Amino acid sequence: MFSWLNDTAIRVLGEDASWSELIGFVTGLATVWLVVRQHIANWPVGILNVVALMVAFWAAGLYADAGLQIVYVVLGFYGWWQWHTGREATRDMPVRTTSRAEWWWLGAAGVAATVALYVLLTTVMHSTVPAGDAVTTALSLVATYGQCRKLLESWWFWIAADVIYIPLYAYKHLYLTTVLYAVFLGLCVAGLAAWRADRRARLSAASEQVLAA
Repeated sequence: MFSWLNDTAIRVLGEDASWSELIGFVTGLATVWLVVRQHIANWPVGILNVVALMVAFWAAGLYADAGLQIVYVVLGFYGWWQWHTGREATRDMPVRTTSRAEWWWLGAAGVAATVALYVLLTTVMHSTVPAGDAVTTALSLVATYGQCRKLLESWWFWIAADVIYIPLYAYKHLYLTTVLYAVFLGLCVAGLAAWRADRRARLSAASEQVLAA
């Protein structure tokens, strides 16, 4: 029924780009732009994005990345709910920094996920790029959780993942997705700056209210 998603939509640098990759490209740009603006619509658009990319990654043999998209769908609904309830409770869920305890368990979870995925990819799924596939998947999971909680440092995890993703996708001849992640890298830097500025403005406004009281 959805076989057309793997049909050629356009050609990029002499390589065919499927409809799933093209849809992932367009919705991916929209998603990150909405995240930078802290707009709640990033979550439903992001869910559409990961479904499209799941098809493209599976066809390219990036099995961990394809499986990751299923997790992203779950996290997408969680993030959507989290931002919605947070906004209802405080009118606007604020950006915050990662606590020391969160750093410890996020780091441990990231390392554990990388090791587990590498073993799975080498022994069961026979990925052609197990190390890159495992590391980027773990980084993306940690970054997505941070995004759900509006942790400022989540952007650093996305930046680290994108730096690895760009050559990885080029190696797999997913050139349109390579371009997308290069744009993502720039948007992540912009997102980090925007969230940092927003947090500073909130802290400044809170300090002024305390002084005024």
